[in-house]
Amino acid sequence: MRFSGLRLIALLAAAGVVGCADGPPASSSTARDITLAPDTTLINGVVRQHSTLEAILRGAGLTNAAVVDVIEASRRVFDVRRLRASQPFVLERTLDGGLREFQYEIDNESILKVSTAPGELHADVLPIQRTLEHAVAFGSIGTATPSLFQAMAAEGESPELAIALAGVLAGEIDFNTEVQPQDRFAVAFERFSREGHAPAYGEITAAEFWNDGRLLRAIRFTPPAGKADYFDEQGRSLRRFFLRSPLKFEPRITSGFSAARMHPVLHLERAHRGVDYAAPPGAPVVAIAGGSVVSATFDNVNGRMIRLRHASGYESDYLHLSTFGAGMRVGARVDQGQVIGLVGSTGLATGPHLHYALRRNGAFVNPLREMRNLPPGEPVPAAAMEAFRAARDRALAQLGR
Repeated sequence: MRFSGLRLIALLAAAGVVGCADGPPASSSTARDITLAPDTTLINGVVRQHSTLEAILRGAGLTNAAVVDVIEASRRVFDVRRLRASQPFVLERTLDGGLREFQYEIDNESILKVSTAPGELHADVLPIQRTLEHAVAFGSIGTATPSLFQAMAAEGESPELAIALAGVLAGEIDFNTEVQPQDRFAVAFERFSREGHAPAYGEITAAEFWNDGRLLRAIRFTPPAGKADYFDEQGRSLRRFFLRSPLKFEPRITSGFSAARMHPVLHLERAHRGVDYAAPPGAPVVAIAGGSVVSATFDNVNGRMIRLRHASGYESDYLHLSTFGAGMRVGARVDQGQVIGLVGSTGLATGPHLHYALRRNGAFVNPLREMRNLPPGEPVPAAAMEAFRAARDRALAQLGR
């Protein structure tokens, strides 16, 4: 239906949208604003455990056709199976169930953005705008701060930095058992600031840890044509074939390797071919070395158990898990320090703990003793030592030396 110009003006005047040119202006008491209903709905959320992109889109009220289009567009730039729990997303939906825009925060560095373009949806993985700063934290273990977590918190830093520092020095010190009163540390690290968000940590560039009278140093360095890693001040690798513990730190050993031990559930004397760590339920369990998944099984004795195969004839077992880590299937590759599961109490267990066992050429060995006998990783190549010394001096200068 079409309105003539005069008819349209008359209708608008009656509604108070326009005034007559020769009449008095409408008073503030009689003029009314017209409130336009929004034509889109904005939905903010976080990815739930085990959720999928399809479930998120359908839960937001998109039509079936829109869900298919968004997934297809996303797949061109991002593996939609890699959605991580607790990561935020924002979705703007039209009233008829179409998509205006979808943003999912992949990690601290990038987002997936899907938006409506003329005729189709367009997807991109975009960098997050962040400001990099270099920072240093100092702390000590004492009565008020008896753990690395507490000592780091006293310096205003979050547990993520404590975990990262423990990971750098995991081959040199067992943060489960070897931290002592009067130990102290200094750590230089990257910090990224982002508007509207808490700061995020980047890489640790250098660290010093005084442990029971000995000084441990770590310098991050990337050899030519190599991968970034941590070395001591002489260029020796801090990476060990095995980590000292499959837990980040702060569990305690409740039962060691033994040829005869009274089983707490069966009340029978039997061999205990591993180490038990008491730890809170849900604590992350990590691979002590790189390798591949031999099995990820469940039974009434071992509960949820993962077995990994490593180089040089070694295999490691992790028992009584509450859940398996993402991607833990037979044949999957794992990296040293990768989360493979969470602490639980499945199977024959009196409470939440991790049973960790190690085999060499098929025979069980004491994992605590075996780890100490293994050599470190490759040192800085001789041809790169000059560059390493320059990087070392800059790194230690960050620590105030």
